[in-house]
Amino acid sequence: MQRIKRIATTILGGSVLALGIAMLLLPGPAFLVIPAGLAILAIEFAWARRWLRSARALLPQPYKRDSAVTKKLTMKSLWRSAGFLLRQVRRTLLPQRRNT
Repeated sequence: MQRIKRIATTILGGSVLALGIAMLLLPGPAFLVIPAGLAILAIEFAWARRWLRSARALLPQPYKRDSAVTKKLTMKSLWRSAGFLLRQVRRTLLPQRRNT
């Protein structure tokens, strides 16, 4: 049973990885498919785990909540938003003036 699982993982992961590599030249989300193929292969193989770890290191790390800049809601931002919405409503609802 272990051997069948290893063969199935190898075939599925290898196929997904090969598809992702082909998508580097063809249209498609290669940068999503390649890590998916590596993740499948990482179930059974240490080399795939190392490659996946190095691929994750290339991605930017998300900010911690403490250091993230929080946006403040101010009266100025509310007035600007309301003005924008009113201009858009007026533009859509009122008929256009024609120069004749």
